[in-house]
Amino acid sequence: MADLLKVLLNNLRFHSHIGVYPEEKKIGQDLGIDISIETNIDYQTIHEDLTKTLSYGDVYRATAAVVTKSRVDLLETLAYDIITTLKTKFGAKIDHIQVTIRKFNTPIDGVLDNVAIEVRD
Repeated sequence: MADLLKVLLNNLRFHSHIGVYPEEKKIGQDLGIDISIETNIDYQTIHEDLTKTLSYGDVYRATAAVVTKSRVDLLETLAYDIITTLKTKFGAKIDHIQVTIRKFNTPIDGVLDNVAIEVRD
C-alpha cells in the first residue's frame, strides 16, 4: 500500500452570520473550523507539482466562500455545506473528510469557551 497524504487545516477563523436567533444573524459570531482530509494521493509521486496534490490554499478559499455567504441556522448544516462543496470541487482526491466547527460567544447562560460539532464523511 502506498503512503498516503492527509491535509489538515487547523483553526480557520471566520466571523459569520449564522444561528437560530435573530441576534446571531444580525450581529454574528466568531467561528473556528478544523478540516481534516484523507486523500488518495501518494505523497511520493507529487515531486514538487502542486497539481498532483490537494492545495490547502484552495481548500481554505472554498471553505471561506461557503462560510462568508452562509446564513444557515445550524452548525451541522454549515459543516454539511462545507463538506459538499469540498467534495464537489476536489472529490477525486478526497477519501474522507472531517469538519469540526467551534462557535464562540454562544447565547448560553453559563461559563464555557465554545460549543462544537464534528461531522465526518
